[in-house]
Amino acid sequence: MNVLHVDSSILGAHSVSRAVSAAVVSRLLAAHPNAKVVYRDVAADPLPQLTGSLAATLGKPADQVPPEVAREAAALRHALGEVLAADVIVVGVPMYNFGIPSQLKTWLDALAVAGVTFRYSPAGLEGLLGRKRLVIASSQGGFYRPGTPSAGFEHQESHLRAFFAFLGLTNVQVVRADGTKVSGGDEHGLPTALREVAALQVA
Repeated sequence: MNVLHVDSSILGAHSVSRAVSAAVVSRLLAAHPNAKVVYRDVAADPLPQLTGSLAATLGKPADQVPPEVAREAAALRHALGEVLAADVIVVGVPMYNFGIPSQLKTWLDALAVAGVTFRYSPAGLEGLLGRKRLVIASSQGGFYRPGTPSAGFEHQESHLRAFFAFLGLTNVQVVRADGTKVSGGDEHGLPTALREVAALQVA
């Protein structure tokens, strides 16, 4: 098993989403001790943001990339290669201003490559990553789950679900620590998320 572990919080050791994503990976390793883990921290080591010239290199081999963007294009190709090689992708993602961190959005931009992760066929759009598993390790300061008054403001988990559905992933699980800024109680927040991780299916 190849596991890609991605973190995106800017809070370092104080991050709830990092604690949850680390717990998920530990759970996977306990069940699959021979698994290989590749770690990417898009907050500490952000990818280059797309420009017109850089976007034009997506999906092209290195020898067709102009020298002035070769370094940035190589970084994006490397990030894409990590995803293509992974069997399981674990993404630690906090909610910032109702959405995902900008650094994580830049990582997503590197993955949407026509002919590699998706394609347009006579039958319509086809995602090409369908055999992979995605675990979203989410943290939210408030409560945004369906049925709550703030549910309409949730553009974090839904963004990731929609994006990876576009790439064909259907095996998606969310482990959520919510209400982390509202209460320190045991009924929600990090303790609840860690209990969910302990019950996560890892077969």
